[in-house]
Amino acid sequence: MKKEIICINLLILGISCLLTAGFSASSSASVNVRSLHKIEADNAKLIRSGLTTPVSLQNSKALKVEIKKTATGYTFIRNGQPYFVKGAGGTSETEAIKIAGGNSFRTWDTEHGAANLEQAEKLGLTVTMGLNVARERHGFDYNDAVAVKKQLDHLRKEVQKYKDHPALLAWGIGNELNLDYKNPNVWTAVNDIAKMIHQEDPNHPATTMLAGINQIEIDHIKAKCPDLDFLSVQVYGGLAKVPDQLQTAGWDGPYLVTEWGPTGHWECPKTSWGAPVEETSSEKAEVYKTRYEASILKDKNCLGSYVFLWGQKQERTPTWYGLFTEAGETSEVFDVMQYEWSGKWPQNRAPNISSFTVDGKSARSSIHLNPEEKYLVVISVSDPDKDKLTIRWELLPEATDLGQGGDRESRPAPIPNMVTTTSLTNALLSVPAKLGAYRLFVYVSDGHNHVATANIPFMVH
Repeated sequence: MKKEIICINLLILGISCLLTAGFSASSSASVNVRSLHKIEADNAKLIRSGLTTPVSLQNSKALKVEIKKTATGYTFIRNGQPYFVKGAGGTSETEAIKIAGGNSFRTWDTEHGAANLEQAEKLGLTVTMGLNVARERHGFDYNDAVAVKKQLDHLRKEVQKYKDHPALLAWGIGNELNLDYKNPNVWTAVNDIAKMIHQEDPNHPATTMLAGINQIEIDHIKAKCPDLDFLSVQVYGGLAKVPDQLQTAGWDGPYLVTEWGPTGHWECPKTSWGAPVEETSSEKAEVYKTRYEASILKDKNCLGSYVFLWGQKQERTPTWYGLFTEAGETSEVFDVMQYEWSGKWPQNRAPNISSFTVDGKSARSSIHLNPEEKYLVVISVSDPDKDKLTIRWELLPEATDLGQGGDRESRPAPIPNMVTTTSLTNALLSVPAKLGAYRLFVYVSDGHNHVATANIPFMVH
């Protein structure tokens, strides 16, 4: 069955070449092109279903990637040339990675692996392909030899499927397997996966991604994972300290920072009722720049990084980690990444928020408000290009569906018609009657798909 489908795909490819070469020039050509688009769409469905493999994957040739020790540290060597990762975590908006001067993106699993690799090759990017390894905090038992073997066999098939694609850079074994775990046998399983990768794929290195830097985990990996080619760490507020922390923990080898970004919700200031205080987009831009330059660019053992998140997600708030809003807008953080990757600022840059208060108090003030009363909201904004700015407001209950380690969270439903804009800098907040915790969000747009964001948590009591 699979061979027959592959043959059909090859025939389709031939037909596609004829059509695109201009053999149909009459009005009937448009009909043929529309039919070809349908065939291509159907073929894509077959690829996603796993019934067949894209022709490009069947005939692709791997580019050799290795790690070389230099006089001052380490570097990737890809196809014979030094390669420093200027990467983004996520598979959406990949064209924007290229535009901003980036060269790679990272996945957390092999779902849509073929499409991701094809898109990367089209754009001249590479992919660190994640292998979805089960986590103890989700109930997996690394003492269960049968389950561990089943997982290894499954991952072997995934490696075989994608190992020869020229856009592949490296393999990422699991994600934050050290988060809330107790069984060190996980590191034996990680090493077995790395060993399997080297058996199946001699052209690409393998790593595993750690949440933070911990002496115990570093010791385990040094003792139990000799087949890993390099280490990967995921650090947020403490990014600038990573080089020193790794040296202190005894890791003097190559490493990649596979997640980094704003100050995390677990390490930021909290209100008196425990709500995490998110940085404004302008504050984020400042810390992205200073932390990146103090660690990733500075440490010669660092192979590069993947900024998080190239896209948008709900994690404590809808704006905390994404470099894009739900509407697809970018903030000053995107501008910073373009500068760091390309050395040039965008021609048109995002707005800036310098202050934001409710009832004269900032986000860190543990604001308590009375139900069904009105309070003055004041925001100070500017735009480096003097663009005309518009403001939109959103009031949300504080999120209660709270995941861990990036687990999926649901977005709270907005409460409409609670904010009245009186000017570019002022608004009136009508406080809900229901007691509890809320957040007031502001989005300042410049008309060029750029935005500044901020939010203030408050308690109705």
